[in-house]
Amino acid sequence: MMNPITVLISDDHTIVRAALRILLEAAGDIIVVGEATNGQQAVAEAKRLQPHVTLMDLGMPLMNGVEAARQIVNGVPFTRVLVLSGYTDEQHVLQAIQAGVTGYLFKSTCSNNLLRAIREVAQGNAFITPSISQRVLTKLRTALDDNQDLDQNGNSLTSRQAEVLQLIAEGYMTKQIAGMLSLSIKTVEKHRQSLMNRLDLHKIADLTRFAVSNGVIESRINNMAA
Repeated sequence: MMNPITVLISDDHTIVRAALRILLEAAGDIIVVGEATNGQQAVAEAKRLQPHVTLMDLGMPLMNGVEAARQIVNGVPFTRVLVLSGYTDEQHVLQAIQAGVTGYLFKSTCSNNLLRAIREVAQGNAFITPSISQRVLTKLRTALDDNQDLDQNGNSLTSRQAEVLQLIAEGYMTKQIAGMLSLSIKTVEKHRQSLMNRLDLHKIADLTRFAVSNGVIESRINNMAA
């Protein structure tokens, strides 16, 4: 028997994680080695456990799935990231691809497709939900032909700026953000000011609206389906 595929499940819904664990471990060739309930924990656990595959939801608290995927891809090269999300629009798929994920599946997919995707991704092969793959390829070709910048959600920000932006938008105060990111209050204030200058936004409410409209954080209604 070949070595089993190790998987880290990252989803903020307990019932989803439990169901995924049962499904994956019943396959026989897959072992769930850990779980994460937010994006920051997903990055930390991926670095600690070094699984073959991190199964990543996008609508995650503290750090959204796209940013978490980017940090895992950059910080844990051995691990492949497979997105499992309720978001079926091209923007989310393209953002995930830009972050370096190896696969993207909708939560409406059948269990056989999920198992197949995990096995493909573990081998380094790309796997995108067939129903959107052609649309994504068309979008990518158009963008390349027009020399467009696909970065529509603030990904030109540094990873630290993206983290600070999400936490601001989620309602955390400067002192709380400083503690969560192990930064000084002064450093957080500098990041906040640089965000406002870079985005030409000058109120916290404006930063929050930007974060929601550009997918940095998800609305509470959408987050239940992500």
